[in-house]
Amino acid sequence: MKKFLNIDTLKIKLIQILKYLSIFIYVIFLFSNAYAFTDNGKGAQSDGRQDSSFLEAKNSNFQKGKDALKQAIKFKKKNDLKKANKRFTKALEYFASAYKEAPDNVEVLSFLGFAYYLVGDVIMSEIYYQQGLDIDPQNNLINQRLGELYFNTKRTDLAKERLKKLVNCKCEEFSVLNKIISEEN
Repeated sequence: MKKFLNIDTLKIKLIQILKYLSIFIYVIFLFSNAYAFTDNGKGAQSDGRQDSSFLEAKNSNFQKGKDALKQAIKFKKKNDLKKANKRFTKALEYFASAYKEAPDNVEVLSFLGFAYYLVGDVIMSEIYYQQGLDIDPQNNLINQRLGELYFNTKRTDLAKERLKKLVNCKCEEFSVLNKIISEEN
């Protein structure tokens, strides 16, 4: 009879050990999930600017802006200015929303500058290009587009400064801007 008692006692002890072990695992799981919401875990406390992959989502404001801009350019080429202007306006709205979501994103700033340039607002275009260069002074595309803007607004000296920034990149942006500036002479 004593053997049965020991087995029963062992079963009870084993059940208690399993109970405490499961509580211990649950507590560890709980704290590890809570850690994700602290600054050290960089979970929910992250402001999202470190990861700009959300800009490439099909429904993101940035992607909608790119799509609207693409359509606007097509309508403009077809000389359908009413539809083009409507799409340019939509593109600017989407890019402005994307800018609010990620004000330090160079790609958003570049597209904002480009869209404003295409609608003829060179002041806003220059502002966004400059903001982009404040973040990334070596950005080839923004340097090229800002150089074109300067050249087309008769500020050739500033356009040549942008060209100097591109001289060592051996890139298409240098070739394009160089061609535009050299055709003047």
